[in-house]
Amino acid sequence: MPAPAATQPRHQHAAPALLLLLTALASTLACQHLWTHEDTFPADALRLLQDVALGHTQPCHLPEPPLFPATLLHNNLQPHQAAATALRILQHLFHTLSSNSTRQHWPSQPRNHLLNKLQHHIHHLEQCLPDNATPFKGPRNPLLAINKYFRDIHLFLHAHNHSACAWDHVRLEARASLQHLHNLARTMRR
Repeated sequence: MPAPAATQPRHQHAAPALLLLLTALASTLACQHLWTHEDTFPADALRLLQDVALGHTQPCHLPEPPLFPATLLHNNLQPHQAAATALRILQHLFHTLSSNSTRQHWPSQPRNHLLNKLQHHIHHLEQCLPDNATPFKGPRNPLLAINKYFRDIHLFLHAHNHSACAWDHVRLEARASLQHLHNLARTMRR
């Protein structure tokens, strides 16, 4: 009589699920350590933003400058959502501040140092987030609010002919964005 075949556990479908779980865990851990307590990125970037303002001494008043979305200031994001939000803010900041018209109004050395810092943190955040991540679903997607906010900034600059005064408002909004990044970094470390 033939011996009974040894039964093999059926874990065929467990391997891909385990791989996805490990990838998500590794990404989360990488993002958690992106901004350590010793990292001075937000403070350095804020100082550099102050340095580009040194040439602009007159306060200027333009109607209806865009304001950082209040809905983003108080949130209950998970660490991977905070990382995705921080990445989107950094990408938009880099795109906006690397505009050719900032060269006319901001000193080149602090501007270039700021852009280098932004690019450095964008690169690290891109490394810690999975390519196919969809961190948000539904109508309360903070990434949509961020996109609208930066679109409004570009419209504001265009409406005011990329003037020095308009760029000073943008500098102040970049400051608000960087201060929010500090809060997001704390969320990523949870």
